[in-house]
Amino acid sequence: MQFLQWKVVSPPSLSSSSSSSTLIVLVFLMANIHVWTATALVKLPPNVTVPAILVFGDSIVDAGNNNNIKTLIKCNFPPYGIDFKGGIPTGRFCDGKVPSDILAEELGIKDILPAYLDPTVTLPELVTGVTFASGATGYDPLTPILASVISLDDQLKLFKEYIEKLKGFVGEEKTNFILANSLCLVVAGSDDIANTYFGLRARKQYDIPAYTDLMANSASGFIQDLYNLGARRMLVFSAAPIGCVPSQRTLAGGIQRDCAEDHNQAATLFNSKLSKILDSFATTLPNSKIVYVDVYNPLLNLIQNPNKYGFLVANKGCCGTGALEVSILCNKLTPVTCANVSDHVFWDSYHPTERAYRLITTQLLSKYVGKFL
Repeated sequence: MQFLQWKVVSPPSLSSSSSSSTLIVLVFLMANIHVWTATALVKLPPNVTVPAILVFGDSIVDAGNNNNIKTLIKCNFPPYGIDFKGGIPTGRFCDGKVPSDILAEELGIKDILPAYLDPTVTLPELVTGVTFASGATGYDPLTPILASVISLDDQLKLFKEYIEKLKGFVGEEKTNFILANSLCLVVAGSDDIANTYFGLRARKQYDIPAYTDLMANSASGFIQDLYNLGARRMLVFSAAPIGCVPSQRTLAGGIQRDCAEDHNQAATLFNSKLSKILDSFATTLPNSKIVYVDVYNPLLNLIQNPNKYGFLVANKGCCGTGALEVSILCNKLTPVTCANVSDHVFWDSYHPTERAYRLITTQLLSKYVGKFL
């Protein structure tokens, strides 16, 4: 893909009657100069800007928020991060970057998208976006309780806190501009299906249609809450083909470790409901661009046709046996058994490698970028 230079677009002016206000504006512009001049892989229309990326959801886009809460769902230790800058485990459930980082990079916003709860994140960094995501959370309110992680409701509370910090730093007018023009990414649903429903059998009172209704209704409410807080551009990821990730093959795929079809059927049913809900927002939420993003089929294609994309292994991860190790089970005492991480679709038994993420994210951007601008 040819590199394309992002068009320079000046942000709206902020009125100021004092030198201190002027200083805040100058600090904002200096902190964000890379937003307007960075080389982007994606060509945006003239006079269109995406000032920030704001991310909500689960481990696919958690950049380390779980590091700072009391939970066993962590990965801020080796061998996680072996392909990150300096081989540092940051709390990303991957060998390297996760989709939110890649999205920020390809849109020319910044190199990585930090976790909101990272104590080293500065006010200027907040301006270009953060992730509020928490590994193992979900749309079902019970899912984060079972895993002791940050619920989507609590992610909204953090988002409200973020908005107030932003107002204090750049003012209300600029904050409103950032919220309305930023890209909000929402990634959840797979943990509800794999863990809460099938793994722990914690919702026995629901059949699959009823449970996916619960998930879809919760997703609908969450998107409307984001809208009410000022978000207008949103990409909402579908659930993945969760039955085909290595751990679910091991736990529910039989002796041959086939894809767990009941898991995939639940994901497909949820995705159909989510897609219809998001389509309906075009008429009920004015000035919004809320896009359903199908990640189910691109990932399934990668899993079913690994050789087509230069992968050698799609049914096991790199960490340990590759069949079950994830989070605390993938640790510094667990050997990384694959000779070349980039040969694998999956890093651990649940999460793809950076190379797989990058391939899918690039595909999705080229398909959906025109829909959220």
